[in-house]
Amino acid sequence: MSRFSSGRLLARNIVHTVSRPQFAAPSAPRWTRLFSQTAARLADGPIRKEDEHMQQLARQFLFSSTEGGNQTYRPDFGATIDFKDDVADEPHHFHVMCHRHNTHVTVTKPNRDAIISISAGNLGFKKSGRGTFDAGYQVTAYVIDKLHQMGEVKNIKKLEVAFRGFGQGREAAVKVLLGSEGKALKDKIIRVTDATRIKFGGTRGRNPRRL
Repeated sequence: MSRFSSGRLLARNIVHTVSRPQFAAPSAPRWTRLFSQTAARLADGPIRKEDEHMQQLARQFLFSSTEGGNQTYRPDFGATIDFKDDVADEPHHFHVMCHRHNTHVTVTKPNRDAIISISAGNLGFKKSGRGTFDAGYQVTAYVIDKLHQMGEVKNIKKLEVAFRGFGQGREAAVKVLLGSEGKALKDKIIRVTDATRIKFGGTRGRNPRRL
């Protein structure tokens, strides 16, 4: 046997070895199999007595009640689950992202839908003026004034204030919320958090500029 033919045989064996599946295909999660089996039992025939807890869960997630008291099967249960109870105790969120170049203020509903989002650039501040104390103050005051005009202040029962960054707008936002402009929201604040990101690992930063 020549070295060329042995090389072809070796290459063929390597290809077959690599092409074989190394691991078994992942199966469906156990809870989906249990739900599907329970749904089939509930839909096809009489209900068996075992797995009563699983049957209750299946009825809750896989079936919906109609006006006549009948139950209809809904296979798309994953897209129709109502999470209103989970959002009931969630507060509104007042996000302030302030870095040395700009200040962004965003107010969101308990389900994280944005009500208003404004930055210093939207109010006409240009270039280096967007990162100043005055810009952050005016942005925060403008957002609170807009909330009053939209009638959203009366819908806010609890408010969580989240800061990110250490720009000049951070202190300006605190001054507005504690001042006369924020007196309607000051009593509703239940939590103040700091969401500033901490650099961990990653690429090496640039050398600081020398003047």
